[in-house]
Amino acid sequence: MGLLSRLRVVPDATVENPRIAAQYAPPVMNGNYYGFNDGFSYQDVTIDLASAMSVPSVMKCRNLICGIIAGIPLELYKKSTGEQLGSPVWLEQPDERQPRAVTMAYTIQSLIFNSVAYWEVTAVYSDDGRPARFAWVANERVTARYNKRSTEIIGYMVDGAERPMNGVSSLITFQSLNPAVLVSGARTIRAALDIQRAAAIAAATPIASGHIKNSGADLPEPVVQGLLASWKAARSSRSTAYLTSTLDFIPTSFSPKDMMYTEAIQAQSTEIARLMNVPAYMLSSDANASMTYQNILDARKEFFAYTLAPYVCAVEDRLSMNDITANGNMVRFAVDETFLRVDATTRLATIEKLLSLQLITLDQAKEMEDLSPNGDAS
Repeated sequence: MGLLSRLRVVPDATVENPRIAAQYAPPVMNGNYYGFNDGFSYQDVTIDLASAMSVPSVMKCRNLICGIIAGIPLELYKKSTGEQLGSPVWLEQPDERQPRAVTMAYTIQSLIFNSVAYWEVTAVYSDDGRPARFAWVANERVTARYNKRSTEIIGYMVDGAERPMNGVSSLITFQSLNPAVLVSGARTIRAALDIQRAAAIAAATPIASGHIKNSGADLPEPVVQGLLASWKAARSSRSTAYLTSTLDFIPTSFSPKDMMYTEAIQAQSTEIARLMNVPAYMLSSDANASMTYQNILDARKEFFAYTLAPYVCAVEDRLSMNDITANGNMVRFAVDETFLRVDATTRLATIEKLLSLQLITLDQAKEMEDLSPNGDAS
């Protein structure tokens, strides 16, 4: 068991005093937290996640960023040589209860909307005390404890229970390079919700809003309320109305087209694309945008560099820190082999050039294309 544990094949959760000092508590960088005099307090957000995710453009941005990053494998490399090493168990599947992609998708979601993500350590290795298994923890479950100046986090609570700062049940944090969308984009998201609400009310109204003018004797309040209720019920079943000679209906509202709901929703979608740093054409927010096969690969590179890279870098650098990965090794997403993988013709032309310059061997060339050195032999 000890040998398997040292090879990172089997986790060992029996260690109570790990020898590696955990780097779990980061300084407060972006002011998205608040706390007072060693007290516990929750992260300060100005709009809740459920409301934000009810906006289609926000959901589309979230799905694009989280879905793409979650589908990219994580690999372990040696820093000095760039040699790819065998992946430990936790790198293939951080949480033994679910696929790696699910854990990673919700980790990236936390980084987008809260600028910080949490993993709970559920098992450690016996030889050095480094984490062997993790579990993603939702931000609303976590409470951070601060020093007297609120400049450093000195402790965590999950569901009201204080957690240790290392070992099993402790937390590790991922810090985003970007501000929390729930804070910096609260006004933009609320505006989108207001426009959607107004459009929904207009769509649910059978006819244009207005008022009924009575040119005769004043009616008692109960009669007026009954008249309005009858008018609303009747308009839900038929468009033709009848009024007496003393009553006139005067419309006072505009149609959804006149209210420019469509244009407002489109404009707000573009604002959300700017907020989340996603190209507007990916949200169908730019009516004049067009894509051709020639520039699809370039668009992917641009999307990765300007949108995905900050979150990829945040996860890679955190998992490469010494309290998780042994010194001298690093964790990287296999971006070039997956999301940014070029077409076969371009790859083969590059390999042919490398072979002609004798920079690689034939076996190395086959390995680059995921081929066995002996062809089809296993």
